[in-house]
Amino acid sequence: MQPECFSDRSGKEDKRAAYGLLAQEMMAWLNQFQHIRDKDTIIVGTLGQYLDDCDRPTWLPQCEGAKTASEIPGIVDEVISMVAIKKDDGTEVRSFVCQTINSWGYPAKDRSGCLNMVEEPHLGRLLAKIKAKTLAPIV
Repeated sequence: MQPECFSDRSGKEDKRAAYGLLAQEMMAWLNQFQHIRDKDTIIVGTLGQYLDDCDRPTWLPQCEGAKTASEIPGIVDEVISMVAIKKDDGTEVRSFVCQTINSWGYPAKDRSGCLNMVEEPHLGRLLAKIKAKTLAPIV
Protein backbone atom coordinates (compact mmCIF):
# COMPACT_ATOMS: atom_id res chain seq x y z
CA MET A 1 0.00 0.00 0.00
CA GLN A 2 3.04 2.33 0.02
CA PRO A 3 2.85 5.13 -2.53
CA GLU A 4 6.12 3.94 -4.12
CA CYS A 5 4.28 0.82 -5.34
CA PHE A 6 1.91 2.71 -7.61
CA SER A 7 2.56 4.20 -11.03
CA ASP A 8 2.84 8.01 -11.09
CA ARG A 9 0.88 8.30 -14.32
CA SER A 10 -1.92 5.77 -14.05
CA GLY A 11 -2.09 5.19 -10.30
CA LYS A 12 -2.16 1.41 -10.83
CA GLU A 13 -0.11 -1.09 -8.86
CA ASP A 14 3.47 -1.51 -10.08
CA LYS A 15 4.74 -4.95 -9.06
CA ARG A 16 8.33 -4.14 -10.04
CA ALA A 17 8.29 -1.11 -7.75
CA ALA A 18 6.89 -3.29 -4.95
CA TYR A 19 9.80 -5.73 -5.31
CA GLY A 20 12.23 -2.81 -5.36
CA LEU A 21 10.74 -1.50 -2.14
CA LEU A 22 10.95 -4.98 -0.61
CA ALA A 23 14.65 -5.13 -1.51
CA GLN A 24 15.25 -1.71 0.08
CA GLU A 25 13.47 -2.70 3.27
CA MET A 26 15.31 -6.03 3.50
CA MET A 27 18.68 -4.31 3.03
CA ALA A 28 17.82 -1.67 5.67
CA TRP A 29 16.84 -4.47 8.06
CA LEU A 30 20.06 -6.41 7.42
CA ASN A 31 22.22 -3.28 7.76
CA GLN A 32 20.97 -2.89 11.35
CA PHE A 33 23.02 -5.97 12.26
CA GLN A 34 26.25 -4.12 11.47
CA HIS A 35 25.61 -1.81 14.42
CA ILE A 36 25.03 -4.49 17.07
CA ARG A 37 28.48 -4.84 18.62
CA ASP A 38 27.84 -6.66 21.90
CA LYS A 39 25.63 -9.47 20.59
CA ASP A 40 26.06 -12.40 18.24
CA THR A 41 23.28 -12.58 15.66
CA ILE A 42 22.86 -15.83 13.79
CA ILE A 43 20.67 -15.92 10.71
CA VAL A 44 19.76 -19.40 9.54
CA GLY A 45 18.57 -19.97 6.00
CA THR A 46 18.33 -22.44 3.18
CA LEU A 47 20.61 -22.63 0.16
CA GLY A 48 19.19 -22.83 -3.31
CA GLN A 49 21.07 -23.90 -6.41
CA TYR A 50 20.54 -21.60 -9.38
CA LEU A 51 21.97 -21.49 -12.90
CA ASP A 52 23.83 -18.34 -13.85
CA ASP A 53 23.85 -16.77 -17.33
CA CYS A 54 26.37 -19.38 -18.54
CA ASP A 55 24.31 -22.30 -17.18
CA ARG A 56 26.77 -22.89 -14.33
CA PRO A 57 25.24 -23.90 -11.00
CA THR A 58 25.67 -21.38 -8.18
CA TRP A 59 24.49 -21.53 -4.60
CA LEU A 60 22.68 -18.56 -3.01
CA PRO A 61 20.61 -18.10 0.13
CA GLN A 62 16.91 -18.55 -0.53
CA CYS A 63 15.17 -15.31 0.34
CA GLU A 64 12.85 -12.75 -1.15
CA GLY A 65 14.62 -10.77 -3.84
CA ALA A 66 17.81 -11.58 -5.70
CA LYS A 67 19.42 -8.35 -4.48
CA THR A 68 19.08 -9.39 -0.85
CA ALA A 69 20.63 -12.82 -1.44
CA SER A 70 23.58 -11.36 -3.32
CA GLU A 71 24.28 -8.58 -0.80
CA ILE A 72 24.06 -10.58 2.44
CA PRO A 73 27.76 -11.60 2.30
CA GLY A 74 28.81 -7.96 2.12
CA ILE A 75 26.94 -7.11 5.31
CA VAL A 76 27.68 -9.96 7.70
CA ASP A 77 31.05 -10.97 9.16
CA GLU A 78 30.72 -14.70 8.64
CA VAL A 79 28.90 -16.78 6.04
CA ILE A 80 29.00 -20.48 6.79
CA SER A 81 27.36 -23.23 4.75
CA MET A 82 26.56 -26.49 6.50
CA VAL A 83 26.69 -29.19 3.85
CA ALA A 84 27.35 -32.89 3.37
CA ILE A 85 30.77 -33.31 1.73
CA LYS A 86 31.77 -36.55 0.00
CA LYS A 87 34.99 -38.05 1.27
CA ASP A 88 37.41 -40.06 -0.88
CA ASP A 89 35.82 -43.34 0.21
CA GLY A 90 32.38 -42.21 -1.04
CA THR A 91 30.85 -41.55 2.38
CA GLU A 92 29.41 -38.17 3.24
CA VAL A 93 30.29 -36.14 6.29
CA ARG A 94 28.42 -33.05 7.49
CA SER A 95 30.72 -30.02 7.65
CA PHE A 96 30.81 -26.25 7.85
CA VAL A 97 32.30 -24.63 4.73
CA CYS A 98 33.86 -21.35 5.88
CA GLN A 99 36.13 -19.99 3.13
CA THR A 100 35.01 -18.02 0.07
CA ILE A 101 37.20 -20.00 -2.30
CA ASN A 102 36.11 -23.60 -1.88
CA SER A 103 35.96 -26.63 -4.16
CA TRP A 104 32.16 -26.88 -4.08
CA GLY A 105 31.11 -23.29 -4.82
CA TYR A 106 29.14 -22.91 -1.58
CA PRO A 107 28.65 -19.39 -0.24
CA ALA A 108 31.10 -18.75 2.59
CA LYS A 109 33.09 -15.90 4.08
CA ASP A 110 35.42 -15.57 7.06
CA ARG A 111 36.13 -12.00 8.13
CA SER A 112 37.84 -13.22 11.32
CA GLY A 113 40.62 -14.91 9.34
CA CYS A 114 40.89 -17.82 11.77
CA LEU A 115 38.67 -20.48 10.19
CA ASN A 116 39.79 -23.30 7.92
CA MET A 117 38.02 -24.04 4.65
CA VAL A 118 36.13 -26.90 6.35
CA GLU A 119 35.30 -26.90 10.05
CA GLU A 120 33.56 -29.34 12.38
CA PRO A 121 29.78 -28.74 12.34
CA HIS A 122 29.60 -27.54 15.96
CA LEU A 123 28.37 -23.96 16.27
CA GLY A 124 29.59 -23.52 19.85
CA ARG A 125 33.17 -24.52 19.00
CA LEU A 126 33.10 -22.41 15.84
CA LEU A 127 32.02 -19.29 17.77
CA ALA A 128 34.63 -19.99 20.46
CA LYS A 129 37.35 -20.21 17.78
CA ILE A 130 36.26 -16.90 16.23
CA LYS A 131 36.03 -15.15 19.61
CA ALA A 132 39.43 -16.46 20.73
CA LYS A 133 40.99 -14.74 17.71
CA THR A 134 39.01 -11.49 17.95
CA LEU A 135 39.43 -11.11 21.74
CA ALA A 136 43.17 -11.86 21.71
CA PRO A 137 45.37 -8.83 22.44
CA ILE A 138 47.14 -7.34 19.45
CA VAL A 139 50.89 -7.53 19.94
